[in-house]
Amino acid sequence: MKNNFMKNTHEINTNPITLKELYVIISEDKKLKLSQEAASKIQNCRNYLDNKILNSTKNDKPIYGVNTGFGSLCNNIISNDNLEELQKNLVVSHACGYGDEVPVEIVKLILLLKIKSLSYGNSGVQLKTVNRLIEFYNNNIIPVVYQQGSLGASGDLAPLAHLSLPLLGLGEVYISDSNGSHKKSLTKNILKKMGWDPLNLKAKEGLALLNGTQFMTAYALWSLFFSYKLSYLSDLIASCSLDAFDCRNEPFNKLVHLLRPHNGQINTAKNIRDFLEGSDLFYSAKKQVQDPYSFRCIPQVHGATKDAIKHVSNTVLTEVNSVTDNPNIIVEEDQIISAGNFHGQPLALTLDYLAIALSELGNISERRTYLLNSGQRGLPPYLIKNSGLHSGFMITQYTAASIVSQNKQLCTPASIDSIVSSNGQEDHVSMGANSATKLYRVIENLKSILAIELMNASQGLFFRKKSSSDFIESFLEVYRQEISFLEKDRILHDDIHKSVIFLNNVNIDQELLF
Repeated sequence: MKNNFMKNTHEINTNPITLKELYVIISEDKKLKLSQEAASKIQNCRNYLDNKILNSTKNDKPIYGVNTGFGSLCNNIISNDNLEELQKNLVVSHACGYGDEVPVEIVKLILLLKIKSLSYGNSGVQLKTVNRLIEFYNNNIIPVVYQQGSLGASGDLAPLAHLSLPLLGLGEVYISDSNGSHKKSLTKNILKKMGWDPLNLKAKEGLALLNGTQFMTAYALWSLFFSYKLSYLSDLIASCSLDAFDCRNEPFNKLVHLLRPHNGQINTAKNIRDFLEGSDLFYSAKKQVQDPYSFRCIPQVHGATKDAIKHVSNTVLTEVNSVTDNPNIIVEEDQIISAGNFHGQPLALTLDYLAIALSELGNISERRTYLLNSGQRGLPPYLIKNSGLHSGFMITQYTAASIVSQNKQLCTPASIDSIVSSNGQEDHVSMGANSATKLYRVIENLKSILAIELMNASQGLFFRKKSSSDFIESFLEVYRQEISFLEKDRILHDDIHKSVIFLNNVNIDQELLF
């Protein structure tokens, strides 16, 4: 039993965590535990801070967030008798998020990232505070957090305040039932059920919990997991479309891409060649001299997105493995330094970039859908027999175009904006939280766009006399068990929905993803 627990447990330590490790933790629903090293660092930092406070005199300079107010109230000195009340007041007053709730799976990521950041022992929290966060995580007790409220600069203050309320016995949480669904409950009722007492936060703890970029970073991680998957699926679905539209194979020749050796471009061309290996359609003689860019330039366009994903991964992983609260406590140097590691600009810029890169996968996908519907190259108009009486896939292209247009609107960078807050003390903010939440919407939209292209490609291949590759034929055989050939008009909303679910359920070996 102990061996099984250890096998399904990830130990939080001070070593950098990789994207693959994070993916395994989430996909295999691993439990968390602190390493002895991390626990010692957390406790040593807390002891250091307690001693600083105990031995402080009126002549000592104040420590921001420990015995001062917050934001523009930083010059207000707080007496030692009120330090714990100060931290509770901070959490309660900042819990003013609004809007839609953050999806449970992303809140669980926020918990993981907050635990990781606190584990370095530079934040001054109590060990029992981190252990309670781990107990929440391991027992799937997930705080209710709202999407709106963070400016992405003083940390994700409002969302992380809602994340922290349950430590005090306040707010609401989701708990998982035996069927895996989530039920909302008052935190106080769950603490009573678990036999846990609310925690009393000590000096600086509230600030350590609320400062930090974990809201943005959790959205970033979720987005990266899906970005790698959707990049792979874009190549696969495009391969189906290439054969459905009877395209030439020369643009995917390895020799071409070695002349312009962007990694993403090279890898995309290789994916296409691998997917279509042995395809009678792909390697047959063609009448046309060239194909439109949406087919011919798949390696260049999809490849650029791959390179963007890789760039964003590097930035996000740095953030995951960082201390982003304030002030920072460096015990070995006997220093407590108030600075700005909570500012989300690195994330804001890269998440806006990722949104644009992923939006382009949808943009070029819709163009392929349009051409598959165009009645060219031996395909019937709108991919339906007896078109005229039947409209076939005509409106699926409209739907894809509408979603693509919305993605273009969502790709206006949030990071170009800044609004002064806290009475001018926080006069430049990243708006990275808005970058993060709109990126989420871009990804959800991209799933639908690709699902529509796959519907059209699958239908188009029915009209070809020659076969595609064994890999593509096998893939579509499974797909067509869910979305069958369209003989006559039917409600295609249902098919789109099934197609999205199908793509969500496709399992891809992580070695092919990262």
